[in-house]
Amino acid sequence: MATAKTRVGPQSGSTEDGDDIKTVKTTGPIRVAIIEDNERVRQALFFQLSTAGFEVAAYSSAEELLEAVDAKEFDCVVADIYLPRMNGLQLQEELNRTVPHASIVFVTGHGDLSLGMQAMRKGAVDFLEKPVDDQALLSSIARGADLSRRRRAEQLQRIELEDLQRSLTSREREVFGLVTAGLLNKQVGTELGTTERTVKAHRASVMSKMGAGSLADLVRMAGSLRIHAIRTPPS
Repeated sequence: MATAKTRVGPQSGSTEDGDDIKTVKTTGPIRVAIIEDNERVRQALFFQLSTAGFEVAAYSSAEELLEAVDAKEFDCVVADIYLPRMNGLQLQEELNRTVPHASIVFVTGHGDLSLGMQAMRKGAVDFLEKPVDDQALLSSIARGADLSRRRRAEQLQRIELEDLQRSLTSREREVFGLVTAGLLNKQVGTELGTTERTVKAHRASVMSKMGAGSLADLVRMAGSLRIHAIRTPPS
């Protein structure tokens, strides 16, 4: 019988008090999802991780996790790779598709090295054999949570930058691309058939709207947004 998911640990990650999304999603207690069909092992893992200070939820199947309303909120997933119905590799594939920032640590009672290598190639943080060494598991979860939070922060930053970029006019977008490609104002003016003074005005507007404090900031933003200038070939 499936064990109902249970949460332990401090609730500083709650969004009910209107905290900023970046703070909520990338700080606070590490949230771990356990997926293990063996009830005894599941309860032992739950006790071990909750005692270590993690906020834990336990599930008996991959499907149970994927159906949970907060499936995208976990910092790390610890799963038996030999799960009933949807196995660990299938779960990993689904998480890669729907929750690309998610990190997963596999545990197994069968020392199948080839399966572990396959999981690692697809992005698993670790592949640990049962009985799992306590410190190895805690270390793997910490690494997975750090990776997941960095990915989530990058995703949130990209979304914010995309919102800012949408406020630019079409000409400002052109200036954005050319300036961050390394062209001087005069060269941008030649490229766009306008004056250097006009380019300076557009550039200042781009800096202001994007919240960039320097050209270096703007270049980093262009990299995050994958902006590539389209230049007119010389006649």
